[in-house]
Amino acid sequence: MTGNESRDITKVLITGSAGFIGFHLARRLLEEGRQVTGLDNMNDYYDPAIKKARLSILSSYENFDFVQEDMSDRPLMEKLFADSGFDGVVNLAAQAGVRYSLINPHSYIDSNLAGFCNILEGCRHNNVRHLVFASSSSVYGANTRMPFSVHDNVDHPVSLYAASKKANELMAHTYSHLYGLACTGLRFFTVYGPWGRPDMALFLFTKAILEDRPIDVF
Repeated sequence: MTGNESRDITKVLITGSAGFIGFHLARRLLEEGRQVTGLDNMNDYYDPAIKKARLSILSSYENFDFVQEDMSDRPLMEKLFADSGFDGVVNLAAQAGVRYSLINPHSYIDSNLAGFCNILEGCRHNNVRHLVFASSSSVYGANTRMPFSVHDNVDHPVSLYAASKKANELMAHTYSHLYGLACTGLRFFTVYGPWGRPDMALFLFTKAILEDRPIDVF
C-alpha cells in the first residue's frame, strides 16, 4: 500500500484492540483522526485488568468504538462488517502461545482459523481495501538457517499455533488470488515495549534477574 492509499483509509477495524500491539496501533490511528472500531473478546490468557486499562485509554477518544465479542461468531461478524463500512482491517486477534496449544487446541481452531475466515469473508463481501494480519515468526518452525527470511520454506511448523499462522498466510494468499483482496501478513518475533504482555520473554527474563532466579531459554 502506498502512502496516499494509506491516508485514504479512514474507517478501520482492529481485532485484538485490547492487546499490546492492537492498543498501540489503535492509539496511533486515533491520533491521526481516523475512525477506529476495536474488537476483542477480553479472554483471560493473561490478566484482563491490563487489557481493561489499555481500553480505558482508547475509550477517551471520541472516534473510538469498542465491541466485546469473539470474531469466531459468524453472524455477529457478518453484521459488523455490513453495518460499518470499513476501508481497512487489521487482524491482530488470535489465540496466542505455543505451549497453550498443547492444552487447548480447539481454541486455536476457533479463533485462528474460523475467526480468520470470518475476517476474510467480511473483507471480501464489503469492499475492504486492505487487510493487514498478524502471522508469527513461529511459522519458521524447524528451520535452522539463520537469519530467517521471507523467502525461506515454512512447511515444517512444530506447534499447532505455528500451523494455524501458516494456514492464515495461505488463506490470505488464496483470497488475494481469487477475489483481489489486498493482504499484508506480518511475521512478528518477540515484540516488547510499554504496555507489553507480561508473559513475553523480556518481562520474564527481567523478573527472573530481579528475583535472582535462572533464566529459562525457550
